[in-house]
Amino acid sequence: MSGAWFDYTVNGFVIGNIYALLAVGLALIYGVANLVNFAHGSVYVVGAYTGWAAITYLDTPLPVTLLCVIAVSALVGVGIERIGLRPLHGSSRIAPLLATIGIALVLDQVLQLLFTPDPRAVPMQVPEWRVAIGGGTIGALDLLIAGIGMISAVVLYSFLRFTKLGWAVRATAQDSDAAQQMGVDVNRVNMAVFAIASALSGVSGVLVGMYYNQISTAMSFEATLKGIVALIIGGLGNVPGAIAGSLILGLTESYGIALFGTSYRNLFAFVLLIAMLVWRPNGLFAARRSLPPEPMTGTFIARSRPVAVPRWAVAAMIAVAALLPLLDQPYLLQIGANSLMYAMLALSLTLVAGTVGQVSLGHAALLAIGGYASGLLAMDAGWPVALAIPAAGLVTAALGTLLVFPAFRLTGHYVSIATLGIGEIVALVILNWTGLTRGAIGLGGIPPLEVFGIDLGSVEGTYWLCLAVLVLLALLQLRLLRSHLGRTWRAIRDDPVAARSYGVSGDRYKALAFGFGGFAAGISGAITAHAYSYINHETFGASISILALTMVILGGLGNVLGAVLGATLLIALPEAFRFLAEYRILIYGIVLLLLIRFRPQGLMGTV
Repeated sequence: MSGAWFDYTVNGFVIGNIYALLAVGLALIYGVANLVNFAHGSVYVVGAYTGWAAITYLDTPLPVTLLCVIAVSALVGVGIERIGLRPLHGSSRIAPLLATIGIALVLDQVLQLLFTPDPRAVPMQVPEWRVAIGGGTIGALDLLIAGIGMISAVVLYSFLRFTKLGWAVRATAQDSDAAQQMGVDVNRVNMAVFAIASALSGVSGVLVGMYYNQISTAMSFEATLKGIVALIIGGLGNVPGAIAGSLILGLTESYGIALFGTSYRNLFAFVLLIAMLVWRPNGLFAARRSLPPEPMTGTFIARSRPVAVPRWAVAAMIAVAALLPLLDQPYLLQIGANSLMYAMLALSLTLVAGTVGQVSLGHAALLAIGGYASGLLAMDAGWPVALAIPAAGLVTAALGTLLVFPAFRLTGHYVSIATLGIGEIVALVILNWTGLTRGAIGLGGIPPLEVFGIDLGSVEGTYWLCLAVLVLLALLQLRLLRSHLGRTWRAIRDDPVAARSYGVSGDRYKALAFGFGGFAAGISGAITAHAYSYINHETFGASISILALTMVILGGLGNVLGAVLGATLLIALPEAFRFLAEYRILIYGIVLLLLIRFRPQGLMGTV
């Protein structure tokens, strides 16, 4: 083995050890709470900045730095369980998952406000010597990370195997109801598990900072995804499997970088994730069997009677919206156009998540496909914009459905994880397929909006076009929901087993839902591309998927008018309060948490 490959192997094992600290925490939480904790990466960042602050301001030695990280991260974990999740006991089983997304948004924004988005260098606290071995080298930090990983595994094994609280954790993981009947304090167990998992995540964050000599407030999302990928490889709730899955992921990434370059690093991880979900959803270290029983249905429908809005009132609102350009307020119209474009995305997601019960966390990828499809058709193929936009909607419907199709047989957490991974794969393909998408440069000079020679590039023209398209898409969706197809979708959402027993093909109808939803999202992405004339792989990021989910929960899942209302409130209101602009993500996270806790049916009720 050459020296370079030895170094890549060492790097793979080191990164795998860091991922293991993340994945083991996720496995513990899933084992006792049946929950994939999307706030885990945020705690990882809390640990990284705690370590940086301890070294920078207190000049702590390494052991004290690690103790500070463990203490602060554990306290944050306890707070997440006690304040954010325990009040949701007895709610729909996907409510805690959505709550962790809201908690992640809040933590990330608080950290950004405290430390700014600028990266920080973490001072090295170990000697920088390296020893030559077999043509490669291994350093003190490599050995430290490997040692911490092994010590953590031994301590965790001893805790679970030989302590009373560890026995309670194992009993709760096997059957929480039976454990509670035998006198186990399940709340205490959950709190202890969140503390342990968060401490491991925090240590992982500070070690990454030392290894790469840099931390930033933007690294939480990627950390969460890497932990989840390692967890899926090993098997949900399987602690030894999480360790093995982390090492496999670390080596796969390291060797992938050696062969293809750094820009492909994350692509390998997410392709591996989708492959595991499709062919081995239980993980590599579980017996071959069907998917384990899911503790939730895969949707977030809180039973309620939707708010009845008379048709004349809806027509009046459309008329008022159409007359808005007469006020001659360009800034107001720009906000309105943005709200309308987001409303198209919300329509798409409320159909998929609310009506069919497939909670998608990667829906922004459909915007990206639509934007790039329309931009490329207009720029490279010379199509008129009026034809490129609907064609982009059809391309998005077909390609989006094809990408998500392997996930149709999955349920619950698996659907959310799969769509999240697919969304990241789309962004990375756009980044790396330079021959088609121009890579990191993006698409510039996209032709402005026009319909058969009529210039709609002005603010007024963009607004009227968005309003007309939104009304047409909303009417189409209402017609679908009131048809036999809509009733079939709701049957699949409410009880997929019963639907199958009546001969309903779940995959076919889910594909139709994603097709219609993808068409609406693709149209929105296409209009966005032409309205702003430039897009790149970061234009439609994962935060837009979370924002869209917040919109549809705010309005009421499955509710067409609610989706439009949710988009209008979350896009227009923050613009009305410009002094709150830097707190926007924080507001979104708090809104999501409050909705899940106090108004899960949304403002307009679920359908």
